[in-house]
Parts: sequence; structure tokens; C-alpha cells
Amino acid sequence: MRVRGKTIGVNAFGGAQETIAKLIFKHFGLDPDKEVKFLVPGGTEARFASMKQGLTVATLGSPPLDFLGKKLGFVVLARSQELFSWPISGLAASVKKIKEGPDEIKRVIKAGIKANRYIRQNREGTIQFMGKWMKIDEEMAAATYESAAKIYNEDGSVPEDGLRLIIEEAKKAIKVNREVSFNEVVDLSILKEAQRELGIKGR
Repeated sequence: MRVRGKTIGVNAFGGAQETIAKLIFKHFGLDPDKEVKFLVPGGTEARFASMKQGLTVATLGSPPLDFLGKKLGFVVLARSQELFSWPISGLAASVKKIKEGPDEIKRVIKAGIKANRYIRQNREGTIQFMGKWMKIDEEMAAATYESAAKIYNEDGSVPEDGLRLIIEEAKKAIKVNREVSFNEVVDLSILKEAQRELGIKGR
């Protein structure tokens, strides 16, 4: 399907969906600021309705949106995690919190690493949890797991290339022209300490 000159549905202007969409289009050689338009129809159901009505040709979203889309006859065109690194979620804290509560932060990081390991290593248990937590049936929970499981790493490491990409996109959004070093916005010291205590060799 061709998207050049077409309109793409997202949940909000300037949000993560639009940013990731632009990175996907750049990956395939399109200029997202000139060759693609964006529209905000609303939530998932509204974005699917917009596609059915021909107002948009595609949309973005996290699992189980792909499962729901297939049910409606749509196809998955691309998965961002297969094209580039973009740490869409993680643990962030203020400088004050890092200084005053490093032990608390470390406990949260360790819990997150253990949870990620469980997700990767215990398919059935995770699917059951997803079904209850997300209030979806087993078929949708299983499809969600298959789409999302590989996103969770087992050591809590943060991809530097992905973070640098986020920094560059943030600079564009707030019109910062100067160079922003990795160390200005990232402090991995507590993560590395948590990894050592769990017997993990950080990347």
C-alpha cells in the first residue's frame, strides 16, 4: 500500500504515535513533513472507523491494536521495533529523587527486571495475567503477548541508540539547536548497580 500523499490517523498531534510514524516513514525514504498528512480521529475505535470511511489509510498503536485490526480485515504494514530502537517506556526520576532515594529507585528497577524476565520466560502465566489485567479474552491476550513479548529485555538495559534518537526528536520539538550530551539526560549508575546485584553483566 502506498502512503505517500495520504493521511495517517494518530491519537494526538505531537505525541509518541506521530513521532514514531515519522521515524517509520523516514526509514522507508519518505519525508513525513511533506509527503504524509496526519489526522487525529480519536481513540482506537475512531481511528479504525476513519480508515473504513477512507479518511485515513493507516494508523498506529500498541498491541492488541494489531490483533483488532486484523479482525477488521486490515494488515500490519510495519513494526517499529523491527526497524529502529525507540524506548517508548521506562523509569524516569528527577535529580532530587535520585539523590534522596537511590535505594527505592534501585528496588523498583530490580522489580522491573524480574518482571521482564518473567514475561519473556513464562508465556502462559503472562497471557493469563494480561487477560485479567487488560480484561480481554485468551485469544486476544495470546496475540498481544506474541506481538509485545520481545520488546521487554531481560536485563533492564537501555539502548543508547534509542535514547539518542529520543534526544534528537525532543530537540526538534522544543527547538533546541545546541548539542545535548548523553550524560545530560541519562544516569545509568543505579541501573548498573541493580544489574550487578542481580548478577547481570550490563551492556
